[in-house]
Amino acid sequence: MVQIPFSGLMFTHRLVRICTSSQRHVRQRDILVKLRKSRCERRTFSTAPVKFNENENSQFTSRQAPLARRRRPLSPLERVSDLLPQDALNPEVMQLREQQQEGPAAVDTPTAHYTHEQSGHSETTAVEEITLKDSETPERWTSSSSATLPGENLLVFGELLIAEYRRIRDVEFRKMFTLQKGSRLQSSWGFIPHDNMAGHSAGKFLRTNLGVPILVRRASLEDYVLYMRRGPAIAYPKDAAAMLMMMDVTEGDCVLESGSGSGAMSLILSRAVGSKGSVLSVEVREDHLKRTMLNYNRWRTSWSLRRGEEWPDNVQFHNADLCTSSSLLTGWGFNSIALDMINPHLVLPTVIPHLHPGAVCAVYLANITQVTDLLDGVRCLALPLLCEKIIEVPVRHWLVAPAVQKDGQYCVRKVPSLDEDHSEDEKEEKEAAYETNKVGIYASEELSAHGHPPFGSIPYIARPHPEQMSHSAFLVKLRKYVQ
Repeated sequence: MVQIPFSGLMFTHRLVRICTSSQRHVRQRDILVKLRKSRCERRTFSTAPVKFNENENSQFTSRQAPLARRRRPLSPLERVSDLLPQDALNPEVMQLREQQQEGPAAVDTPTAHYTHEQSGHSETTAVEEITLKDSETPERWTSSSSATLPGENLLVFGELLIAEYRRIRDVEFRKMFTLQKGSRLQSSWGFIPHDNMAGHSAGKFLRTNLGVPILVRRASLEDYVLYMRRGPAIAYPKDAAAMLMMMDVTEGDCVLESGSGSGAMSLILSRAVGSKGSVLSVEVREDHLKRTMLNYNRWRTSWSLRRGEEWPDNVQFHNADLCTSSSLLTGWGFNSIALDMINPHLVLPTVIPHLHPGAVCAVYLANITQVTDLLDGVRCLALPLLCEKIIEVPVRHWLVAPAVQKDGQYCVRKVPSLDEDHSEDEKEEKEAAYETNKVGIYASEELSAHGHPPFGSIPYIARPHPEQMSHSAFLVKLRKYVQ
């Protein structure tokens, strides 16, 4: 018997391990190469509905068969085995895969795809998941645009529209644009030709070339004053609404506006006084007045196309300084006055004599030092004005949405157990009801628009929005009295 020293045994053992590991590395490398080739082959999907029937001779392989069925959550074993080539799987995994393939006879699954054109060539890419799938799109999104309600008009070229893309809780994209023939709506989520929007009803979801649904609707007056081109800062809708209530503007009133700005307050006052009223808007800067008139005429054009009637042309614009142009107000009497100026106390001696007794002058001021200067000017000039209130209008946005788990499914409201001495039958009934409720919620996710979770079964979260509007202005209400 040949005796081998211990060092020789250790050397031989290490040599065997090295050889074994090198062979194993070669086999793993071959498997990775096959896996990469198989993944490249599986990138192309058909655009037609796919039917899977195990009784017929299907053209799908064992790797492609799970894709033809309805999607469901995959186990870790299924995920790994689905990526590996067939010859690399052991018999147990193959047997398990064959058992899992037994299911419904035929299921139709549409596959979404899009064509991405770049640098002169086109490339067709499969899109397996988008924010809202075709099967999850409500029926009202895809309804025919020809069915209109009485008084409803379809979208026409020249209108002002708003396009927005919403996720679950936030607006990711919002843009105001004019519908023009031959143009396209561009966004980071693809484009939509303007020709595809004309003739549809407002408030409809249209998909971009990337398959992302974009809500297209008409721009309201609030949207317009927020997204129109500006020169100076505007009076925000929340402050303008408070000023209208202060001045008690009604149809047929005659209102003076000093400081046209970008035209936001002019449009709001024009709507408030109606066709029987009038607004005199005075701006000291010529460039600001031009911007105001452009915004005013642009809104009137869009309104006439939308409603089929003219917006009342009840605003007169003048480029003048009220401090030195008192003759401009000769023969005028105003039901209310709106001032949006840096130094409004300088024009009060000129405008207050033309304000009806008991009427209100609302002043829009950016900071509190302007408020003190205004009140000090009223005191020194001994004007017949009462300062009724000085307010700031805060607006706090909130997020209220259903509670969703990380896997995208709704959370389930659990029934509390107040008494621990329930009988076994009552406990079983509660557990059965809870399981039924949970299964119904999960099933509704798969049924898209055909089913919804029952009322009161989903908890909601409510908290202030992380992005809040900051301070905009102070509003001062001055009322004229008779001495």
